Amino acid sequence: MATFKVTKGTPVAFRDSAYPTASPSPHEGELFYNSSSGAFQYLGLSAGAWSSGGNLNTTRQQSANGTTGIQTAAVATGGAAASTIYGRTEQYNGSAWSEVNDLNTVRKALASCATSNTALIVAGGNPPGPGVANTESFDGTNWTEVANINTARLAFSGAGTQTAGLVFGGNPGGKTETESWNGASWTEVADLNEGAGNTSGGGLQTAAFLVYYNQHEQWNGASWTELAELNSQRTSMASVGTTTAILTFGGETTIRAALTESWNGTAWTEVADLATGTYGNCGSGTNSLGLSFLGDPGPGAGTNTSEEWSFAHALKTIDVS
Repeated sequence: MATFKVTKGTPVAFRDSAYPTASPSPHEGELFYNSSSGAFQYLGLSAGAWSSGGNLNTTRQQSANGTTGIQTAAVATGGAAASTIYGRTEQYNGSAWSEVNDLNTVRKALASCATSNTALIVAGGNPPGPGVANTESFDGTNWTEVANINTARLAFSGAGTQTAGLVFGGNPGGKTETESWNGASWTEVADLNEGAGNTSGGGLQTAAFLVYYNQHEQWNGASWTELAELNSQRTSMASVGTTTAILTFGGETTIRAALTESWNGTAWTEVADLATGTYGNCGSGTNSLGLSFLGDPGPGAGTNTSEEWSFAHALKTIDVS
């Protein structure tokens, strides 16, 4: 038997439970024997799917766009429904949304930089009218006004954190301006290659991305580079992740879109659609554990729903009978 193992392959791993299915996994495709189920199993190709998340307390769209936390600790700030503009802020704990203190300046279409639902900075937006430069910082309970961005704008995106942020693009006019935040002040840095409003984006202050219609640019801390476009061009969608693992979902083509696409650092791939097409939605999390919330499934209606994205390996059982 030992000779067979050496010349024909390696022993099958013996485990008392299955390998974790979270993606990515170093065990993809590896055969093992699961003693708890009495079966030979392996982790097959990973696949993603959307499922229902908790409902927000206030229906709206065009809340803060950019980095807004993770799937189980997200934050929704500002937004509008019909003719009403809100300063409402809600925190998500992975199952339910809770209202906390409002923004000092009510507005929609603002940009955000956050790693959790208790450490956030937002900038710009409109209350209504042309964009504003107001910036506010959130500590999990209260909002504090801090230094304004240099270029007032709305409908733009943010990346990074509360103390190391980046905002870029925006309206009116499809702006190219990019600004970096150090926790105390904003500094203008290199412009986008193409101006864009109604964008989505995310990532880090030194490794950010913008996705919009037929435009995909990435920031390396010094300059923007244009990369491959989405398969289905659209505006006012949400995006989450990193420069090498992006998930983009929702938006508007000729209709409210349910389309979801995944970026692996080289190419875009269409994956499972949202349950409901939406426009002006927000996102948080990663390419493998994401969250879509708020948005507009019909002209001006707004919504209070959220959907959770999970990307995992399928656990396969081999029939040896």
